[in-house]
Amino acid sequence: MSILIGDLAPDFTLTNQFGEAVTLSEFRGSKPVVVVFYPLSFSGICTGELCELRDNFANFESKDVELLAISVDSKFVQKQFAEQEGYKFSVLSDFWPHGQVAKDYGVFLEEAGIANRATFVIDKDGVLVSKFVTAVGQPRSLDEYNRALASLGL
Repeated sequence: MSILIGDLAPDFTLTNQFGEAVTLSEFRGSKPVVVVFYPLSFSGICTGELCELRDNFANFESKDVELLAISVDSKFVQKQFAEQEGYKFSVLSDFWPHGQVAKDYGVFLEEAGIANRATFVIDKDGVLVSKFVTAVGQPRSLDEYNRALASLGL
């Protein structure tokens, strides 16, 4: 079951590319968060999407929005992926229990064992204010992110 606009975003703690624990609720009261689920590191569409976010990271930084990218890959894969592509944002591992955070957000594709491409925009209070999911094999556009950021009223 996917979360709905107005719901409190499910909390999670995942490991980033540096081996550090990142907990969603730690941002509550201080900054909004954009959670970006993607299927697999190093795959074509996913790499393209995250590189577009990297190249437009100033859109998030200027609004003091935390960007968290999540896939089911291990923290070791995330480390190599983030280093190779020069990501300045956290790349989190939803490896074990396998895809649990994606399941909590209703975007885990059981038959494939991966998360769908889904983005959740969470305000400073931890409430979901915007979300968008694309069909399998379809990339998200930067325009969708810009509209979602606008929903924060920043």
